[in-house]
Amino acid sequence: MIDVNTIDNYLLMNGDCMEKLKEIPDGSIDLILCDPPYNLAKYSTGNMKFDWRSEINNDVAKWDLKELAPSDFLDEFKRVLSPTGNIFIFTSYNLIGKWHETFDSEFDTFQFMVWHKTNPIPNIRKSSFLNSCELIVCMWNKGHTWNFTKQNEMHNFFESPICMGNERLKSPKHPTQKPLKVLEHIINIASNENDLVLDMFMGVASTGVAARLLNRRFIGIEIDDEYYAASEKRMRETEESLKK
Repeated sequence: MIDVNTIDNYLLMNGDCMEKLKEIPDGSIDLILCDPPYNLAKYSTGNMKFDWRSEINNDVAKWDLKELAPSDFLDEFKRVLSPTGNIFIFTSYNLIGKWHETFDSEFDTFQFMVWHKTNPIPNIRKSSFLNSCELIVCMWNKGHTWNFTKQNEMHNFFESPICMGNERLKSPKHPTQKPLKVLEHIINIASNENDLVLDMFMGVASTGVAARLLNRRFIGIEIDDEYYAASEKRMRETEESLKK
C-alpha cells in the first residue's frame, strides 16, 4: 500500500489501473479526474486523406476498442475517494448513460459538464454536425470541496480550443490529449492546494501537469509504456519549471 503522506509532488505508476488502484489507501484521494476510453473506435470510418491539406485523424487508438464498463470502477472509486472528494470523468454520448446508471444512486449528486471545443476538426463532407463537444460526468457527496467563484464562471459549460501548439506532444502523439485550460478549470473548482489528484488513465500526464501548476499533488497510472515514458519526462520538466 502506498504511503500517500510521502508524496510531496507526484507519483507515477506503470501498469493496469485496476491492479494499481488496489495500492492506494482508503479515503486518500481528493479528486479523481480522468479521461478513460470512450469506445468510439468501433464507429470510426478511418482517417480521411486529401491532396490539398493534411490528413484528418478520424481513428482512435487501438486501446479504445476494449469495452469500458463504468461499473468496474464503482467500488474502487468509492473506496479511495476522501469524504470531501469529487469525481470528474470525461466521456461521450454513448457512455454517459452507463456512468449515470452506475453512479447516480451511489452519490448525493450526479451532474455533467460540457466542454465545447472552439476549434473542432472540420466536417469536410458537410453531412452532419461538427463534433465540437465532449461530456464530463461529475459526482460528489454532501460536504464535498467546492470553490464556487462567480455565477457566470460556474456554468456546466466550458469553452476552450483543443490541445494545440507547443502544449501538444508530437512524439508520442496522443489522439485525445486534453488541454491544460480545461483541466485547470476543474481542478481549481473541485480541489484545494496540496490536495491529492488521481488520474488512472494518465495518457501523457496532462492532468498531472495541471495539478502541479496549481500546487496539487498527483498520482498517475498509465498502462502504455510509451505514454508512461512521455509522462515521466513531462512531469520532470514541469517540476523543473516550477523551481525557476
